[in-house]
Amino acid sequence: MNTPTFLTALAITTAITLPASAQNETFSITGTEGTALNAEAIADFDEPWAMTFLPDGTALVTTKPGKLIHVTQDGGKTEVDGMWEVAYGGQGGLGDVVLHPDFEQNGYVNLSYAQSLDKGATKSAMVSRAKLDLSGDTPKLTEIEKIWTQEPNVPGGGHFSHRIAFGPKGSEQEGYLFITSGDRQKQTPAQDMGGSLGKIVRLNDDGSVPAGNPFADEGDQPVTDQFWSVGHRNMLGLAFDGENRLWAHEMGPRGGDELNLVEPGNNYGWPERSYGDNYSGVPIPDHSEDDGFTKPKAFWNPVISPSGLVIYSGNVFGDWAGDALIGGLSSQALIRVDLEGDTAKEAERFEWGKRIREVEQGPDGAVWVLEDQAGGRLIKLTPT
Repeated sequence: MNTPTFLTALAITTAITLPASAQNETFSITGTEGTALNAEAIADFDEPWAMTFLPDGTALVTTKPGKLIHVTQDGGKTEVDGMWEVAYGGQGGLGDVVLHPDFEQNGYVNLSYAQSLDKGATKSAMVSRAKLDLSGDTPKLTEIEKIWTQEPNVPGGGHFSHRIAFGPKGSEQEGYLFITSGDRQKQTPAQDMGGSLGKIVRLNDDGSVPAGNPFADEGDQPVTDQFWSVGHRNMLGLAFDGENRLWAHEMGPRGGDELNLVEPGNNYGWPERSYGDNYSGVPIPDHSEDDGFTKPKAFWNPVISPSGLVIYSGNVFGDWAGDALIGGLSSQALIRVDLEGDTAKEAERFEWGKRIREVEQGPDGAVWVLEDQAGGRLIKLTPT
């Protein structure tokens, strides 16, 4: 695939740009430990959900109602043709967007979303891949194929999760596709080996199931062959660190948001254990040393409502190397977590009165975040 240079892409998108009313806004943010940041608003969107950078420095942004938008670093926006209809409503809609590790050779983009096959009565999370064609006047998706479906389809519009990460190059997990599959607010399926709700799955890049997944010999349901870990609630962040370890955060119920180091074959306890309680007020037993479940490396009471996760590896923020950056929804904050080995501790919060849906590291090492909801802005953060 011929990917245009950044300047070529800029010329294309400038000619047919969508409104970008947030452009050129700048403001300052000071963290709870005194770290000062410059913030530049690049563009705004209707319920943005996720983003990823292309090799030329432009980006793709998803919006929950179902649009995929190509964005230049100065805020030019072009809607990508070829997007399919998604099941929009509640927490459902268009979700994550992640490039294939060999994108420059094969052009594949992976997209997660909610889908209904029965006019909204039941829904499930899906992942499809498609080729991104940037050669014409308008970017478009071609060769679309579904590669994973959450099982089973259930009523309701919550806890799809459907975050995506590929195993890092040079690691034992190179090329494998990891997907978070939420419990759909049904709780007990997270411990049920007959379905993929409340699990993290590992697949080949085409959606087939690789050998060596840890639950392949358990139960009589083929779906167990996909599972990498079990006992999860609603995981809206998934990322590998510099040591090729996989981290995921998940929303707790009434308290007990978690950051977990994900190990193959482990059970993380939901809904049998949590540091929070049910919304009804009915308590859930806390984790204990002998409960047989894997404990989180960090947890939050009161909650932060985590969404979006990146392990920082740039040099623009030198002191942040190896730290986790987490978006906070109800906490309206960007949260930096110090990761040391397999330990995790909150280090600093940055607040500016907006719910944070997504966090990404830009090609130059700047940190980019998407604010949540209608009018959510794409913000570029750099040191003062």
